[in-house]
Amino acid sequence: MPETTAYDLIVIGGGPAGYVAAIRAGQLGRKVACIELERAGGTCLNWGCIPSKALLKSAELFLKMKKAETFGLGAAGITFDFAKVMQRSRGVADQMAKGVEFLFRKYKVDYFLGRGQVLVPGMVEITEGEHQGKFFKTGRVLLATGCKPRLLPGLPVDGERIQTSREALVPRAKPPASIAIIGAGAIGVEFAYFLNAFGSKVTLVELLPQVVPAEDEEVARLLHRIFEKQGMTIHTGTKAENIKVGKNSVTLDLVAGDKRQPLEVESVLVAVGVVANLEGAVSSKVKLDLDRGFVKVDANYETNVKGIFAAGDIVGPPWLAHVASARAVDAVNAMFGHGHPRRIRSFPACTYCQPQIASIGLTEKALKEKGIAYKVGKFPFLAAGKAVATAEADGFVKVLSDPATGEILGAHIIGAEATELISEYSLAMNLEATVEEVHATIHPHPTYGEAIMEAAAAVSGEAIHI
Repeated sequence: MPETTAYDLIVIGGGPAGYVAAIRAGQLGRKVACIELERAGGTCLNWGCIPSKALLKSAELFLKMKKAETFGLGAAGITFDFAKVMQRSRGVADQMAKGVEFLFRKYKVDYFLGRGQVLVPGMVEITEGEHQGKFFKTGRVLLATGCKPRLLPGLPVDGERIQTSREALVPRAKPPASIAIIGAGAIGVEFAYFLNAFGSKVTLVELLPQVVPAEDEEVARLLHRIFEKQGMTIHTGTKAENIKVGKNSVTLDLVAGDKRQPLEVESVLVAVGVVANLEGAVSSKVKLDLDRGFVKVDANYETNVKGIFAAGDIVGPPWLAHVASARAVDAVNAMFGHGHPRRIRSFPACTYCQPQIASIGLTEKALKEKGIAYKVGKFPFLAAGKAVATAEADGFVKVLSDPATGEILGAHIIGAEATELISEYSLAMNLEATVEEVHATIHPHPTYGEAIMEAAAAVSGEAIHI
Protein backbone atom coordinates (compact mmCIF):
# COMPACT_ATOMS: atom_id res chain seq x y z
CA MET A 1 0.00 0.00 0.00
CA PRO A 2 1.62 3.31 -1.05
CA GLU A 3 1.96 5.86 1.73
CA THR A 4 2.56 9.47 0.74
CA THR A 5 2.79 11.74 3.77
CA ALA A 6 2.48 11.36 7.52
CA TYR A 7 0.35 13.92 9.37
CA ASP A 8 -0.29 14.90 12.97
CA LEU A 9 -3.95 15.34 12.08
CA ILE A 10 -6.18 14.64 9.11
CA VAL A 11 -9.57 16.33 9.09
CA ILE A 12 -12.27 14.72 6.98
CA GLY A 13 -14.79 17.38 6.01
CA GLY A 14 -14.18 21.05 5.24
CA GLY A 15 -17.22 22.78 6.71
CA PRO A 16 -17.44 25.10 9.75
CA ALA A 17 -16.06 22.35 11.98
CA GLY A 18 -13.56 20.84 9.56
CA TYR A 19 -11.85 23.87 8.10
CA VAL A 20 -11.75 25.62 11.49
CA ALA A 21 -10.18 22.53 13.08
CA ALA A 22 -7.56 22.31 10.33
CA ILE A 23 -6.66 26.00 10.66
CA ARG A 24 -6.45 25.74 14.45
CA ALA A 25 -4.09 22.76 14.16
CA GLY A 26 -2.03 24.78 11.68
CA GLN A 27 -1.86 27.66 14.15
CA LEU A 28 -0.47 25.21 16.70
CA GLY A 29 2.32 24.29 14.28
CA ARG A 30 0.99 20.82 13.53
CA LYS A 31 1.24 19.09 10.18
CA VAL A 32 -2.38 18.87 9.09
CA ALA A 33 -4.47 18.00 6.05
CA CYS A 34 -8.13 18.65 5.29
CA ILE A 35 -10.04 16.44 2.86
CA GLU A 36 -13.29 17.91 1.55
CA LEU A 37 -15.54 16.22 -1.01
CA GLU A 38 -16.84 19.36 -2.71
CA ARG A 39 -15.19 22.65 -1.75
CA ALA A 40 -13.67 24.37 1.26
CA GLY A 41 -16.40 25.72 3.48
CA GLY A 42 -18.59 22.64 3.18
CA THR A 43 -22.37 22.77 3.02
CA CYS A 44 -22.68 25.87 5.23
CA LEU A 45 -20.55 28.12 3.09
CA ASN A 46 -21.41 26.68 -0.32
CA TRP A 47 -25.01 25.48 0.02
CA GLY A 48 -26.33 26.80 3.31
CA CYS A 49 -25.67 29.72 5.63
CA ILE A 50 -23.79 32.05 3.29
CA PRO A 51 -25.66 31.83 -0.05
CA SER A 52 -29.04 31.74 1.69
CA LYS A 53 -28.23 34.96 3.57
CA ALA A 54 -27.29 36.60 0.27
CA LEU A 55 -30.72 35.64 -1.08
CA LEU A 56 -32.47 36.93 2.02
CA LYS A 57 -30.70 40.28 1.72
CA SER A 58 -31.93 40.61 -1.87
CA ALA A 59 -35.48 39.88 -0.71
CA GLU A 60 -35.23 42.38 2.14
CA LEU A 61 -33.88 45.11 -0.13
CA PHE A 62 -36.51 44.44 -2.80
CA LEU A 63 -39.36 44.74 -0.31
CA LYS A 64 -37.90 47.91 1.17
CA MET A 65 -37.58 49.47 -2.28
CA LYS A 66 -41.23 48.70 -2.92
CA LYS A 67 -42.04 50.73 0.21
CA ALA A 68 -39.83 53.68 -0.70
CA GLU A 69 -42.75 56.10 -0.33
CA THR A 70 -42.67 55.40 3.42
CA PHE A 71 -39.36 57.28 3.48
CA GLY A 72 -40.51 60.06 1.16
CA LEU A 73 -38.75 58.55 -1.83
CA GLY A 74 -39.99 57.83 -5.33
CA ALA A 75 -39.10 54.41 -6.72
CA ALA A 76 -41.90 53.39 -9.06
CA GLY A 77 -41.74 50.30 -11.25
CA ILE A 78 -39.36 48.27 -9.08
CA THR A 79 -38.56 44.96 -10.76
CA PHE A 80 -36.21 42.04 -10.16
CA ASP A 81 -34.13 39.59 -12.17
CA PHE A 82 -34.44 36.33 -10.28
CA ALA A 83 -31.60 34.67 -12.18
CA LYS A 84 -29.24 37.47 -11.13
CA VAL A 85 -30.47 37.27 -7.54
CA MET A 86 -29.62 33.58 -7.49
CA GLN A 87 -26.32 34.05 -9.30
CA ARG A 88 -25.20 36.70 -6.83
CA SER A 89 -25.60 34.20 -4.01
CA ARG A 90 -23.32 31.79 -5.83
CA GLY A 91 -20.75 34.55 -6.29
CA VAL A 92 -20.82 35.30 -2.57
CA ALA A 93 -20.28 31.62 -1.75
CA ASP A 94 -17.43 31.42 -4.25
CA GLN A 95 -15.71 34.45 -2.73
CA MET A 96 -15.93 33.03 0.78
CA ALA A 97 -14.66 29.61 -0.32
CA LYS A 98 -11.61 31.26 -1.85
CA GLY A 99 -11.07 32.96 1.49
CA VAL A 100 -10.96 29.61 3.29
CA GLU A 101 -8.55 28.25 0.68
CA PHE A 102 -6.31 31.28 1.31
CA LEU A 103 -6.36 30.56 5.04
CA PHE A 104 -5.35 26.97 4.35
CA ARG A 105 -2.29 28.23 2.51
CA LYS A 106 -1.53 30.78 5.24
CA TYR A 107 -1.54 28.14 7.97
CA LYS A 108 0.16 25.47 5.84
CA VAL A 109 -2.86 23.15 5.74
CA ASP A 110 -2.66 20.59 2.93
CA TYR A 111 -6.03 20.65 1.20
CA PHE A 112 -7.36 17.78 -0.88
CA LEU A 113 -10.61 17.63 -2.83
CA GLY A 114 -12.13 14.20 -2.59
CA ARG A 115 -13.82 11.75 -0.24
CA GLY A 116 -11.67 10.83 2.70
CA GLN A 117 -12.12 7.50 4.43
CA VAL A 118 -10.58 6.11 7.62
CA LEU A 119 -9.41 2.63 6.62
CA VAL A 120 -8.13 1.77 10.08
CA PRO A 121 -7.01 4.01 12.95
CA GLY A 122 -3.99 5.95 11.72
CA MET A 123 -4.62 5.36 8.01
CA VAL A 124 -6.75 7.47 5.64
CA GLU A 125 -7.47 6.94 1.95
CA ILE A 126 -8.99 9.29 -0.60
CA THR A 127 -11.60 7.10 -2.27
CA GLU A 128 -13.12 9.62 -4.73
CA GLY A 129 -11.94 12.67 -6.65
CA GLU A 130 -8.77 13.74 -8.42
CA HIS A 131 -6.58 12.40 -5.60
CA GLN A 132 -8.33 9.02 -5.52
CA GLY A 133 -6.03 6.24 -4.37
CA LYS A 134 -3.79 8.33 -2.15
CA PHE A 135 -3.06 6.99 1.32
CA PHE A 136 -1.90 8.91 4.37
CA LYS A 137 -0.58 7.98 7.80
CA THR A 138 -1.80 10.14 10.64
CA GLY A 139 -1.57 10.33 14.39
CA ARG A 140 -5.16 11.52 14.67
CA VAL A 141 -8.30 11.82 12.55
CA LEU A 142 -11.09 14.31 13.11
CA LEU A 143 -14.41 13.42 11.49
CA ALA A 144 -16.29 16.60 10.59
CA THR A 145 -18.57 15.43 7.79
CA GLY A 146 -21.66 17.22 9.09
CA CYS A 147 -25.25 16.51 8.19
CA LYS A 148 -27.52 16.37 5.16
CA PRO A 149 -31.23 17.16 4.80
CA ARG A 150 -33.67 14.63 6.17
CA LEU A 151 -35.95 13.29 3.43
CA LEU A 152 -39.55 12.20 3.64
CA PRO A 153 -40.00 8.44 3.13
CA GLY A 154 -40.95 7.50 -0.40
CA LEU A 155 -40.47 11.04 -1.72
CA PRO A 156 -37.31 11.22 -3.83
CA VAL A 157 -35.77 14.62 -4.49
CA ASP A 158 -35.68 15.59 -8.16
CA GLY A 159 -34.56 19.19 -7.75
CA GLU A 160 -37.60 20.59 -9.53
CA ARG A 161 -40.87 19.35 -8.07
CA ILE A 162 -39.33 18.09 -4.81
CA GLN A 163 -36.44 20.03 -3.30
CA THR A 164 -34.41 20.32 -0.15
CA SER A 165 -32.58 23.47 0.91
CA ARG A 166 -29.67 22.50 -1.33
CA GLU A 167 -31.70 22.25 -4.54
CA ALA A 168 -33.49 25.48 -3.63
CA LEU A 169 -30.13 27.29 -3.83
CA VAL A 170 -29.34 26.11 -7.36
CA PRO A 171 -29.55 29.07 -9.79
CA ARG A 172 -32.75 29.20 -11.83
CA ALA A 173 -34.50 31.72 -14.04
CA LYS A 174 -37.62 32.27 -11.97
CA PRO A 175 -39.18 31.37 -8.63
CA PRO A 176 -41.96 28.76 -8.48
CA ALA A 177 -45.43 30.20 -8.93
CA SER A 178 -46.50 28.26 -5.84
CA ILE A 179 -44.69 26.17 -3.26
CA ALA A 180 -45.46 24.16 -0.15
CA ILE A 181 -42.69 24.27 2.43
CA ILE A 182 -42.89 21.33 4.80
CA GLY A 183 -41.24 22.26 8.07
CA ALA A 184 -41.32 25.70 9.70
CA GLY A 185 -38.00 25.67 11.50
CA ALA A 186 -35.27 28.17 10.67
CA ILE A 187 -34.64 26.81 7.16
CA GLY A 188 -38.33 26.60 6.32
CA VAL A 189 -39.25 30.12 7.41
CA GLU A 190 -36.18 31.64 5.74
CA PHE A 191 -37.09 30.14 2.37
CA ALA A 192 -40.73 31.06 2.94
CA TYR A 193 -39.78 34.72 3.43
CA PHE A 194 -37.43 34.72 0.43
CA LEU A 195 -39.80 33.09 -2.05
CA ASN A 196 -42.83 35.05 -0.87
CA ALA A 197 -40.90 38.30 -1.40
CA PHE A 198 -40.34 37.41 -5.05
CA GLY A 199 -43.94 36.47 -5.76
CA SER A 200 -44.30 32.78 -4.99
CA LYS A 201 -47.56 31.75 -3.36
CA VAL A 202 -46.17 30.15 -0.21
CA THR A 203 -47.91 27.57 1.96
CA LEU A 204 -45.95 26.81 5.13
CA VAL A 205 -46.77 23.51 6.83
CA GLU A 206 -45.60 22.58 10.34
CA LEU A 207 -46.44 19.39 12.25
CA LEU A 208 -45.91 21.01 15.66
CA PRO A 209 -48.25 23.61 17.19
CA GLN A 210 -46.16 26.65 16.23
CA VAL A 211 -43.80 27.95 13.57
CA VAL A 212 -40.12 28.03 14.66
CA PRO A 213 -40.90 25.29 17.22
CA ALA A 214 -37.67 25.73 19.18
CA GLU A 215 -38.35 29.40 19.87
CA ASP A 216 -40.32 31.23 22.55
CA GLU A 217 -44.08 30.83 22.06
CA GLU A 218 -44.67 34.59 22.03
CA VAL A 219 -41.99 35.04 19.38
CA ALA A 220 -43.58 32.31 17.27
CA ARG A 221 -47.05 33.85 17.50
CA LEU A 222 -45.79 37.22 16.33
CA LEU A 223 -43.87 35.73 13.41
CA HIS A 224 -46.98 33.76 12.42
CA ARG A 225 -49.07 36.95 12.32
CA ILE A 226 -46.44 38.90 10.38
CA PHE A 227 -45.97 36.12 7.83
CA GLU A 228 -49.72 35.97 7.24
CA LYS A 229 -49.74 39.75 6.84
CA GLN A 230 -46.97 39.34 4.26
CA GLY A 231 -49.29 37.06 2.29
CA MET A 232 -48.28 33.54 3.26
CA THR A 233 -50.65 30.73 4.20
CA ILE A 234 -49.59 28.91 7.36
CA HIS A 235 -50.79 25.57 8.70
CA THR A 236 -49.48 24.50 12.13
CA GLY A 237 -50.38 21.22 13.84
CA THR A 238 -50.68 19.84 10.32
CA LYS A 239 -49.33 16.81 8.47
CA ALA A 240 -48.55 16.66 4.76
CA GLU A 241 -49.85 13.36 3.41
CA ASN A 242 -50.55 11.63 0.12
CA ILE A 243 -47.87 13.63 -1.74
CA LYS A 244 -47.99 12.87 -5.46
CA VAL A 245 -45.58 14.27 -8.02
CA GLY A 246 -46.98 15.06 -11.45
CA LYS A 247 -45.38 16.41 -14.59
CA ASN A 248 -46.10 20.06 -13.83
CA SER A 249 -47.24 20.09 -10.21
CA VAL A 250 -47.38 18.32 -6.87
CA THR A 251 -50.59 17.43 -5.06
CA LEU A 252 -50.83 16.71 -1.36
CA ASP A 253 -53.29 16.63 1.52
CA LEU A 254 -52.94 18.88 4.55
CA VAL A 255 -54.26 16.97 7.55
CA ALA A 256 -55.06 18.64 10.87
CA GLY A 257 -57.03 16.45 13.26
CA ASP A 258 -60.01 15.11 11.33
CA LYS A 259 -59.80 17.84 8.68
CA ARG A 260 -58.20 17.10 5.31
CA GLN A 261 -57.50 19.86 2.79
CA PRO A 262 -56.17 19.18 -0.73
CA LEU A 263 -53.41 21.40 -2.11
CA GLU A 264 -51.76 21.63 -5.52
CA VAL A 265 -48.47 23.49 -5.93
CA GLU A 266 -45.72 23.82 -8.48
CA SER A 267 -43.13 22.39 -6.10
CA VAL A 268 -42.49 21.22 -2.54
CA LEU A 269 -39.52 22.13 -0.37
CA VAL A 270 -38.77 19.62 2.38
CA ALA A 271 -37.25 21.24 5.47
CA VAL A 272 -37.87 18.68 8.21
CA GLY A 273 -34.43 18.54 9.79
CA VAL A 274 -31.13 16.81 9.15
CA VAL A 275 -29.45 13.43 9.50
CA ALA A 276 -25.82 12.57 10.13
CA ASN A 277 -23.62 12.30 7.05
CA LEU A 278 -21.15 9.46 7.58
CA GLU A 279 -21.35 8.12 4.03
CA GLY A 280 -17.98 6.68 3.05
CA ALA A 281 -16.16 8.34 5.96
CA VAL A 282 -15.09 5.14 7.69
CA SER A 283 -14.46 1.65 6.39
CA SER A 284 -16.26 -1.45 7.59
CA LYS A 285 -13.21 -2.19 9.76
CA VAL A 286 -13.90 0.89 11.91
CA LYS A 287 -16.75 0.37 14.36
CA LEU A 288 -17.85 3.69 15.80
CA ASP A 289 -20.41 3.98 18.57
CA LEU A 290 -23.43 5.90 17.29
CA ASP A 291 -26.52 7.43 18.84
CA ARG A 292 -29.40 7.78 16.35
CA GLY A 293 -26.80 7.92 13.60
CA PHE A 294 -24.66 10.58 15.26
CA VAL A 295 -21.12 9.86 16.42
CA LYS A 296 -20.71 9.47 20.18
CA VAL A 297 -17.71 11.26 21.67
CA ASP A 298 -16.27 11.80 25.13
CA ALA A 299 -15.51 15.11 26.83
CA ASN A 300 -12.41 15.49 24.62
CA TYR A 301 -14.37 14.74 21.42
CA GLU A 302 -12.67 11.34 21.04
CA THR A 303 -14.77 8.43 19.80
CA ASN A 304 -14.70 4.90 21.18
CA VAL A 305 -11.87 4.21 18.69
CA LYS A 306 -8.61 5.65 20.00
CA GLY A 307 -7.13 8.34 17.77
CA ILE A 308 -10.42 9.05 15.97
CA PHE A 309 -12.20 12.23 17.02
CA ALA A 310 -15.40 13.90 15.80
CA ALA A 311 -16.81 17.42 16.02
CA GLY A 312 -19.51 19.58 14.50
CA ASP A 313 -22.98 18.55 13.40
CA ILE A 314 -21.90 14.91 13.10
CA VAL A 315 -21.93 14.60 16.91
CA GLY A 316 -25.55 15.76 17.20
CA PRO A 317 -27.56 18.86 18.07
CA PRO A 318 -27.50 21.80 18.12
CA TRP A 319 -26.89 21.87 14.37
CA LEU A 320 -25.45 25.37 14.19
CA ALA A 321 -22.34 26.47 12.31
CA HIS A 322 -20.99 28.57 15.18
CA VAL A 323 -21.40 25.69 17.63
CA ALA A 324 -19.66 23.37 15.15
CA SER A 325 -16.70 25.74 14.95
CA ALA A 326 -16.49 26.09 18.72
CA ARG A 327 -16.55 22.32 19.14
CA ALA A 328 -13.84 21.92 16.51
CA VAL A 329 -11.48 24.38 18.20
CA ASP A 330 -12.06 22.66 21.54
CA ALA A 331 -11.39 19.25 20.01
CA VAL A 332 -8.08 20.34 18.46
CA ASN A 333 -6.95 22.15 21.59
CA ALA A 334 -7.71 19.05 23.67
CA MET A 335 -6.00 16.55 21.39
CA PHE A 336 -2.81 18.62 21.33
CA GLY A 337 -2.80 19.53 25.02
CA HIS A 338 -3.89 23.15 24.81
CA GLY A 339 -6.42 23.21 27.61
CA HIS A 340 -9.64 21.35 28.22
CA PRO A 341 -12.81 21.62 26.10
CA ARG A 342 -15.43 24.04 27.31
CA ARG A 343 -18.79 22.66 28.23
CA ILE A 344 -21.13 24.43 25.82
CA ARG A 345 -24.11 25.27 28.00
CA SER A 346 -25.65 28.14 26.09
CA PHE A 347 -25.43 29.21 22.48
CA PRO A 348 -27.30 31.71 20.33
CA ALA A 349 -29.75 30.47 17.70
CA CYS A 350 -30.57 32.78 14.78
CA THR A 351 -33.20 32.87 12.04
CA TYR A 352 -32.65 35.38 9.25
CA CYS A 353 -36.10 36.01 7.83
CA GLN A 354 -37.65 39.46 8.35
CA PRO A 355 -38.31 40.09 11.13
CA GLN A 356 -35.23 38.30 12.37
CA ILE A 357 -35.32 35.95 15.36
CA ALA A 358 -32.52 35.26 17.82
CA SER A 359 -32.44 33.53 21.19
CA ILE A 360 -30.19 32.05 23.82
CA GLY A 361 -30.89 30.01 26.93
CA LEU A 362 -34.26 28.73 28.11
CA THR A 363 -37.74 29.72 26.98
CA GLU A 364 -40.58 30.51 29.38
CA LYS A 365 -42.15 27.15 28.55
CA ALA A 366 -38.94 25.29 29.38
CA LEU A 367 -38.54 27.16 32.66
CA LYS A 368 -42.10 26.30 33.67
CA GLU A 369 -41.61 22.65 32.75
CA LYS A 370 -38.44 22.51 34.84
CA GLY A 371 -40.09 24.29 37.76
CA ILE A 372 -37.53 27.10 37.71
CA ALA A 373 -38.64 30.45 39.09
CA TYR A 374 -38.05 33.43 36.80
CA LYS A 375 -38.88 37.06 36.14
CA VAL A 376 -39.63 38.59 32.73
CA GLY A 377 -38.45 41.85 31.24
CA LYS A 378 -39.88 42.82 27.87
CA PHE A 379 -39.42 45.86 25.67
CA PRO A 380 -41.16 46.48 22.30
CA PHE A 381 -39.26 47.92 19.34
CA LEU A 382 -42.24 50.21 18.87
CA ALA A 383 -40.87 52.18 21.83
CA ALA A 384 -37.30 52.29 20.47
CA GLY A 385 -36.56 55.50 18.59
CA LYS A 386 -34.11 53.93 16.13
CA ALA A 387 -36.58 51.19 15.18
CA VAL A 388 -39.39 53.68 14.59
CA ALA A 389 -37.11 56.02 12.62
CA THR A 390 -36.09 53.17 10.32
CA ALA A 391 -39.64 51.83 9.96
CA GLU A 392 -38.68 48.53 11.63
CA ALA A 393 -40.79 48.70 14.76
CA ASP A 394 -42.22 45.16 14.68
CA GLY A 395 -41.00 42.91 17.46
CA PHE A 396 -39.62 42.95 20.97
CA VAL A 397 -36.81 41.91 23.29
CA LYS A 398 -37.62 39.54 26.15
CA VAL A 399 -35.20 38.57 28.88
CA LEU A 400 -35.78 35.95 31.58
CA SER A 401 -33.84 36.13 34.83
CA ASP A 402 -33.41 34.45 38.18
CA PRO A 403 -35.52 36.36 40.76
CA ALA A 404 -32.92 35.86 43.50
CA THR A 405 -29.65 36.54 41.68
CA GLY A 406 -30.63 38.50 38.56
CA GLU A 407 -28.64 36.02 36.45
CA ILE A 408 -29.92 35.72 32.89
CA LEU A 409 -31.70 32.43 32.14
CA GLY A 410 -32.75 33.18 28.58
CA ALA A 411 -33.18 35.96 26.04
CA HIS A 412 -35.49 36.07 23.03
CA ILE A 413 -35.56 38.71 20.31
CA ILE A 414 -37.77 39.16 17.27
CA GLY A 415 -37.25 42.24 15.17
CA ALA A 416 -34.68 44.40 13.42
CA GLU A 417 -31.09 43.12 13.65
CA ALA A 418 -32.04 40.49 16.22
CA THR A 419 -29.24 38.22 15.02
CA GLU A 420 -26.69 40.94 15.77
CA LEU A 421 -28.23 42.04 19.07
CA ILE A 422 -28.26 38.57 20.63
CA SER A 423 -24.47 38.61 21.05
CA GLU A 424 -24.77 41.06 23.94
CA TYR A 425 -26.90 38.62 25.92
CA SER A 426 -24.60 35.78 24.85
CA LEU A 427 -21.64 37.61 26.33
CA ALA A 428 -23.59 38.52 29.44
CA MET A 429 -24.56 34.89 30.05
CA ASN A 430 -21.00 33.70 29.42
CA LEU A 431 -19.75 36.18 32.01
CA GLU A 432 -22.62 35.35 34.38
CA ALA A 433 -23.71 38.97 34.30
CA THR A 434 -27.05 40.00 35.75
CA VAL A 435 -29.91 41.95 34.21
CA GLU A 436 -29.01 44.77 36.61
CA GLU A 437 -25.52 44.93 35.09
CA VAL A 438 -26.92 44.99 31.56
CA HIS A 439 -29.29 47.77 32.62
CA ALA A 440 -26.43 49.70 34.22
CA THR A 441 -24.40 49.59 31.01
CA ILE A 442 -24.89 52.81 29.04
CA HIS A 443 -26.12 52.07 25.52
CA PRO A 444 -25.77 54.67 22.74
CA HIS A 445 -28.88 56.48 21.55
CA PRO A 446 -30.56 55.99 19.20
CA THR A 447 -29.76 52.33 18.56
CA TYR A 448 -31.61 49.04 18.39
CA GLY A 449 -29.37 47.94 21.27
CA GLU A 450 -31.22 50.25 23.65
CA ALA A 451 -33.99 47.64 23.60
CA ILE A 452 -31.54 45.18 25.18
CA MET A 453 -30.96 47.60 28.06
CA GLU A 454 -34.63 48.52 28.45
CA ALA A 455 -35.73 44.87 28.53
CA ALA A 456 -33.22 44.22 31.30
CA ALA A 457 -34.56 47.27 33.17
CA ALA A 458 -38.13 46.06 32.69
CA VAL A 459 -37.41 43.00 34.86
CA SER A 460 -37.55 45.30 37.90
CA GLY A 461 -40.08 47.72 36.42
CA GLU A 462 -37.43 50.35 35.71
CA ALA A 463 -37.68 50.63 31.93
CA ILE A 464 -38.05 54.30 31.07
CA HIS A 465 -39.76 54.22 27.67
CA ILE A 466 -42.69 51.90 28.40
